[in-house]
Amino acid sequence: MTISVRPLTEGRWDDLVDLFGPERGAHGGCWCMWWRMTGSEFEAASREQRKAGFHAMVKDGEPTGILAYEGKRPVGWCAVGPRHSLPKLMRSRIAKPVNDDPATTWMINCFFIDRAFRGRGLTRQLIDGASDFARDNGAKVVEACPLDTTRKLIWGEGFIGLAHTFRAAGFEEIARRSPTRPLMRKVL
Repeated sequence: MTISVRPLTEGRWDDLVDLFGPERGAHGGCWCMWWRMTGSEFEAASREQRKAGFHAMVKDGEPTGILAYEGKRPVGWCAVGPRHSLPKLMRSRIAKPVNDDPATTWMINCFFIDRAFRGRGLTRQLIDGASDFARDNGAKVVEACPLDTTRKLIWGEGFIGLAHTFRAAGFEEIARRSPTRPLMRKVL
């Protein structure tokens, strides 16, 4: 499998829509806004409003994440950006910051992989690509708060990534405020 990774830009917006599904919007219609809004804002917004809000961020050139391609086909997504752009994570009990400069600390916060490409190592490639993207845009560290469990996952749980994949990519645990959700970091 030959994969290339590219930042999401306005010119690649249609690729993201193709990957997420025009109506579906990735995980339950989130349109990658779950961490970018308060809980009440998210619940009050329709799928169409979430999509429009995320599209506006992309149009404005905000760093939101990367797409993985096999040839010209979009097959994976990884949301990554400055920690301060993710208000729900900034307030999260388990993912709250550890005394860092929010402008130079970035966070990998979500994955979405085409069903046909799951279980083929794409998450690791997305983590590496997201780390490179963060570094190239001024990040000094990149963090994640993945799931750390050996039990079988239920639908949708893996959207935050799995700790063993982050460990394999060079991330180290820096805090654990939940038995199953370590805060992990890679210095760039």
